[in-house]
Amino acid sequence: MTTSTALLLADLAGVAVFAASGASAAVAKRLDLFGVAFVGFVAALGGGIFRDLAIDEVPPLAFADWRYAATAAITALAVFWLHPQLARLRTTVLVLDAAGLALFTVTGTVKALDAQVPAVGACLIGMLTAIGGGLGRDLLTAEIPVVLRREIYAVAALAGSILVVLLYATDQTGPVPLTAAAVLVFGLRLIALRRRWSAPVATLRPPRTGDPEW
Repeated sequence: MTTSTALLLADLAGVAVFAASGASAAVAKRLDLFGVAFVGFVAALGGGIFRDLAIDEVPPLAFADWRYAATAAITALAVFWLHPQLARLRTTVLVLDAAGLALFTVTGTVKALDAQVPAVGACLIGMLTAIGGGLGRDLLTAEIPVVLRREIYAVAALAGSILVVLLYATDQTGPVPLTAAAVLVFGLRLIALRRRWSAPVATLRPPRTGDPEW
């Protein structure tokens, strides 16, 4: 299997798992069929659209290659019809979201590097590709975006992007090293959820008596 084929399969796999994540979140919010499909579509393709626009690949693959939109739509509709068999939707959403985060981190960073984006920019594009779909999903389902909470989310994606850049710098560009980078992101996200790791949060001091009100 060539690297380009592996990246395509990873990209489509990321589309599928993010579509399932978005659709599951929409089902949990009791949205109708169109709402489930739309949230799934945005969750699956939002990050990839940003990536393609950032590297000046127009039209974005989400619009230029029918396989992306078809994968997102079919997956979202399947989740809608099969949701009674999906127990513990919250756990399902979190696991699928971690898988999508991992896959899109790798493919986004690799595509940025292939487009001759410098290392720092490639890391940022890879991270934003990974978190873009989840951000859209959370906004559409009236949730505070995961990336803005205390949970380790964007940090996991950034760590994976940095690893991909380091692998490219040492000519380790085959499917096995890139899979290892995806596993790192996936594992870090799940461990952070399991152990409740979080980034620091500012502590607000309660106002004292006599403090001026502005």
